[in-house]
Amino acid sequence: MKLPELKIGSLIAKIPIIQGGMSIRVSTSALAIPVAECGGIGTIGGSGIPVPELQEDIRKAKNATKGVIAVNIMYAMKDFYELVMASIEAGADMIITGAGFSRDIFKIGKTHNIPIVSIVSSPAFATLAEKLGAAAVIVEAAEAGGHLGTDVALRDLFPTIRKVVSKVPLIAAGGITDGFEMAEMMDKYGADGVQIASRFVLSNECSVSQEFKDTYLKAQKDDIVLVSSPVGMPGRAVKTPFVEKMLSGADISAEKCRFKCLKKCNYKYCINDRLMASQQGDIENGLVFSGANTFKMKEILSVQEIFDRFVKAAESVYKEKTVQA
Repeated sequence: MKLPELKIGSLIAKIPIIQGGMSIRVSTSALAIPVAECGGIGTIGGSGIPVPELQEDIRKAKNATKGVIAVNIMYAMKDFYELVMASIEAGADMIITGAGFSRDIFKIGKTHNIPIVSIVSSPAFATLAEKLGAAAVIVEAAEAGGHLGTDVALRDLFPTIRKVVSKVPLIAAGGITDGFEMAEMMDKYGADGVQIASRFVLSNECSVSQEFKDTYLKAQKDDIVLVSSPVGMPGRAVKTPFVEKMLSGADISAEKCRFKCLKKCNYKYCINDRLMASQQGDIENGLVFSGANTFKMKEILSVQEIFDRFVKAAESVYKEKTVQA
């Protein structure tokens, strides 16, 4: 059965897939453009990069596609509101935000007529987001990569939020690696779509180094671990030499913080430096965020091939929403 479109505000994605917004130049316009061209929602990671660079990348994406281009910005960033306003000015179609919760962002969305999508990990915040005016809600569960707001698995967490969110689209995120899982979340659990991040890292178009992609390809299940982030939330990453040091209790502190990018930071190490290192290929000293099921993926594909495989598999089993009580 054909998959339904995903409508968020006045925007329509022909394929109900949001590409996760991975920051520090992991998901740039180079990835967001082909995702949007394939009918999904392409997302630029807007945290931890200079405003002029972000605006240039948004404009590049908007000039290259008529599809939907979103920008993901962590509320934990010190320049959160500056990044949001800069993204709107540059022509972003949608703002996606998580890693904390902003009430004021919904007022900005209403003033500028731009959909605000909240990433949440609890029924309470999902309820609040819908009440305040979120155009859609993304349920991000324990299997997700990067910063985590819960230790509850997707198939346990999603039903609790599905019960309280009824007026706006509800998107499932965390550990989804193929179209069969996508169809399961939409048919059995009542998701209106899915957000996928790690699968898109292993695409030809993703801007990370080959060394970063090789780290994904080589990862076994036990190599994907939880780490302590200076943001104040746990994060999920592949075990690199830097992570090994962190887990062993070795001193990993930076000599100084060059960025001072976070509202709250324990300065145990510079997350911007570490994410940038891995993006550029320095896996020895880098932090490689990853979803829990990255070990299942063993090939690099084009974005078009990823979409083709997801849609073919999903439509082979998808029927319609039959949400469990």
